[in-house]
Amino acid sequence: MSLTKTTTVDQITVTENGTILYREATRIMEDGNQLSQTYHRSSLYPAQDLTGVPANVVAICNAAWTAEVVAAYQAAQAAAEAAQNNG
Repeated sequence: MSLTKTTTVDQITVTENGTILYREATRIMEDGNQLSQTYHRSSLYPAQDLTGVPANVVAICNAAWTAEVVAAYQAAQAAAEAAQNNG
């Protein structure tokens, strides 16, 4: 009887505003048979620090977060904050 635990990124989504959503699946296996599976979801925003993020997710972020995407995201966040402060 051999128990193993693996964690893999099984979903990556890029939203319209450049936000990256990814899901990690943690699987407990016994002799090749899956005993359990849990999920953990995370969100990353354009220009966010990527320390500790899985390498395949970082590669997607680097491709998706062009200078234009980062500037548009930051402008939208500034506009939303200004609207909230004036409302």
